[in-house]
Amino acid sequence: MITLVLGGTRSGKSEVAESLVAAAPGPVTYVATGRVTDDDMGARIAAHRARRPASWTTVEAGTDLPGALAGLTGSVLVDSLGTWVARHADLRPDTAGLCAALRARAASGAGATVVVSEEVGLGVHAPSEAGRRFADVLGTLNRAVAGESDRVLLVVAGRVLPLERAAGLA
Repeated sequence: MITLVLGGTRSGKSEVAESLVAAAPGPVTYVATGRVTDDDMGARIAAHRARRPASWTTVEAGTDLPGALAGLTGSVLVDSLGTWVARHADLRPDTAGLCAALRARAASGAGATVVVSEEVGLGVHAPSEAGRRFADVLGTLNRAVAGESDRVLLVVAGRVLPLERAAGLA
């Protein structure tokens, strides 16, 4: 089963995803996509690390998230697609490769996969071309991953809303 957990900054999306994967059969692998780029990002990463149980394995994905997912068994938590997109200087993440890796995990019965991503469509319009491009790329990636997902959840202010497919859309 693939679950996509969307939410804005500080919405609680990561905590929701952590609780979902903690309830899934183990072992659990946390696939980290972020890196420390400044003090604020360092503090965010440290907070995520502190919440994770010591029994969880951590894999640093870098830019090759599809490759990092290949061969993992047990439950997997990917956090997050936004930081993965940001690691690509050209803002061209391998969306097709990621979707294929998610499908392969699901088809093999390797375990539950929970993917966290930032919902960029609810924020203010980015004031720069780079910001608008990032939002477009991440929005397109979110739609592609949602299309592969069995369940999509939106987290707003710590509250979880299940999202249904739009009528007539695949």
